[in-house]
This record gives sequence, C-alpha cells and structure tokens, in this order.
Amino acid sequence: MVCLILKDNFFSMSKLVLPLLAILLLVSCREQTDKDLKDSNPVEMEVQPVNMGKYSQNLQDVFAAHGGLEKWNNMHSLTFTMPGENKDEVQTIDLKTRKTFIKTEKYDLGFDGEKIWLQQDSTYFKPERAEFYYNLMFYFYAMPFVLADDGITYTDVPALEMNGVSYPGIKVSYDAGIGNSPDDEYILYYDPSTKQMAWLSYTVTYGKEGKSDKLSYINYNKWQEINGLLLPEELTWYNVENGKPTEPSGPARKFTKVDIDAAAMDNSMYEKPSAGVFVNE
Repeated sequence: MVCLILKDNFFSMSKLVLPLLAILLLVSCREQTDKDLKDSNPVEMEVQPVNMGKYSQNLQDVFAAHGGLEKWNNMHSLTFTMPGENKDEVQTIDLKTRKTFIKTEKYDLGFDGEKIWLQQDSTYFKPERAEFYYNLMFYFYAMPFVLADDGITYTDVPALEMNGVSYPGIKVSYDAGIGNSPDDEYILYYDPSTKQMAWLSYTVTYGKEGKSDKLSYINYNKWQEINGLLLPEELTWYNVENGKPTEPSGPARKFTKVDIDAAAMDNSMYEKPSAGVFVNE
C-alpha cells in the first residue's frame, strides 16, 4: 500500500517538475541569447557634460521635452523594427560610432564604422542606393537628438502655419565636409505649448550638385517613451504644394519593438559577413 502511494506521488510530482524544468531551460536559453547580443567586453565610456550653450534656448527646450540631451548621450545602442506588408526591417545602431546593421528577409545592410557592406540574394539594392539608405531612417527616427551633432549651424526661421497652429522653426545647416550630403537642409518645427517636435522639412541633395529647393515634409505626431526618452512611434510623409504640407502621401511608417540602451551591442554584429560585399569597391 505504501509503495503504491509513493509511486502515485512520484508520477504526480513528475508531471509538475518536468514542465517546470522545461520552462526554466527555455528562459535560461533566451537570457543567454539576449546576453550574447551584448558586447562581451563592453568599453566603459565616460559621458562628458553637455555644453548646452551652443544651442539656442528654443532648441534646448525641444531636447528637454524629449527627455534631455544628456540622457540621450548616455545611451549606446538603439534598435527598432519597421513592420512592412511583405517583410519587417530591423535596424540596430551604435549611437557612439554610428555603426549600423539592417536585417530583412531580402538583404542585410551594414556600416562597420568605415565601410558600407551589403549581402543580398538578388539585385534588390544597387550600390548607390545602399549607400544612401543605410542611415536614412535612423536619421529621421533619432530626431531631434541627431540635430545636436557636431558641425551644425542653427537659425530661427518663420513658423509653419498649419490648422490654426503656428509651429516655430529652427533651420539646420551643415558645415562643409560634414556627412555625405552637407548641402542638405532641415527645418525642425515644434509645438509651441509642449515644445515637442511636430514637423520636419528637408531637402535631399545626395548624388546631386549644389543645394536643392525641393522640400519634403514629415509629420511627427505620435511619440512613445522608451527608457525616459520620447521617440517616434510613427512618421507620416506629406504631399507638398507651394512649399507647405497638404495631406499624407501614404500610410504612416510605424516603429515597434524599440529599445534604447546604455549597453553596447557586440561589434561583430556590424561586421561584413563572408557572403557580403563592400559597397562601391
């Protein structure tokens, strides 16, 4: 009788213990996978105090409304996903070096700190387009903080009048030799009450000679707070008439699974895979 009771208890305990062991094993593997993505030998980076004196009070207010430039400078890596009808695009960026890794079903695209590389099974990307695209969405996504980069000149400009609201503007110009397109110009328009960024107008000069007068507009109307920073949840491009935005030119570009972290990702993530090629070599 005792043996039967012990046997029944053993099998009852087994039914409980085995699933628990399986769950613990899965959690352990997941934690190890996530850990492996982080730099196994992270470099401690000393964050220098931010010299806010070089920014106008208006721009300082915008940075503060989005969590503050000092908090942004404390972050090391940024990851976000852009859902698509046929594919999701996952981008990971080292905020200190601007190394980049873009992962999709059709291609992998990256910047190792010196060279742009591409791995694809077809001719989805031409080399010149890859060179233009690799940091494009990051730059739009990381507004307004990327406007604190070195080599930038700021000028207050007339406000953008939209739907009864007057959005003050700050024009951004680049010093010669800064970036791939120093002739590009950006104007940040912010909400006068919240100080949050509301619109971005910009010109594109990549692959062209001299400045462009063709304006594009993005509406920044939906934000999400990630680790104390206010980052875009979606961006909407607009049609333009007479130099002003009129109506959305298509569906909003959404950003999900966003993570911004003070830890660095492993440098191997940004290196060219063996099947990849360096762009324009």
